Amino acid sequence: MLNTESRKLLRTLIPSGLIATKAWLQVKGLNPHFVDNAVKSGTLISLKPGVYTRETEPLQWKGVMTSLQRMQEHPVHVGGLTALELEGLAHYQSRGKLTSVQIYSEAQLPAWLNKLDINTDFDYHGTRKIWPQSLMYERKFLREEVWHESLPALRYSGPEKAILEVLNDVPKKISFEHADQLMQGLSTLSPRKIDALLRACSSIKAKRLFMWLAERHNHAWLKHLQPEAYDFGAGKRELARSGRLDSKWNITVPKEM
Repeated sequence: MLNTESRKLLRTLIPSGLIATKAWLQVKGLNPHFVDNAVKSGTLISLKPGVYTRETEPLQWKGVMTSLQRMQEHPVHVGGLTALELEGLAHYQSRGKLTSVQIYSEAQLPAWLNKLDINTDFDYHGTRKIWPQSLMYERKFLREEVWHESLPALRYSGPEKAILEVLNDVPKKISFEHADQLMQGLSTLSPRKIDALLRACSSIKAKRLFMWLAERHNHAWLKHLQPEAYDFGAGKRELARSGRLDSKWNITVPKEM
């Protein structure tokens, strides 16, 4: 027989649409034997060993990410291109068979994440080479989407943070042309937030490329930035093979641009 109080706690810990791990349920006060019995009785549905949901309805990636944000000890957020897509700023969606979701965290993601049967590829980005640890806790650079009225909001990068995360992936994962199109649409960025992020960002490539693209599109917020206050490192950065060197920002860019 399943304990009534434990049943009530279980419903609180795993609302419909979210998932949880056995380890996290134990931390929250559920006995492992209760969890095992809940699985045997069908109260809990096992998705992968040690990972559960309560409902048979199809999971969404937003539910999985919201669950991860509840359970992870280290901050984790949706960022980069996915964050821009959530803001309607991505121009065109990825056309692969799987939905690609860009996740940013200091810590590695759990191994079960990309084994869930939800037609989604969770693409992990370690943040240590782009953001200091302290910035990962700052909510002012994040946005929240209430994607389901009864569930916690999904945290994702605001456009100021997201574009720097995108530029850190040029040219390996994001083309110059795509980055250029994205920057063209970012005419309403907050100069105060951009200023703070450029001071904090540790990716020399992302910062130089950001300034080059910002000047290329001459956005109104550009005049409020203070390039002399940002660390752009030293030496040249070859971003485009056989490209042309931009002498101001010391990066090679495609000749056609």
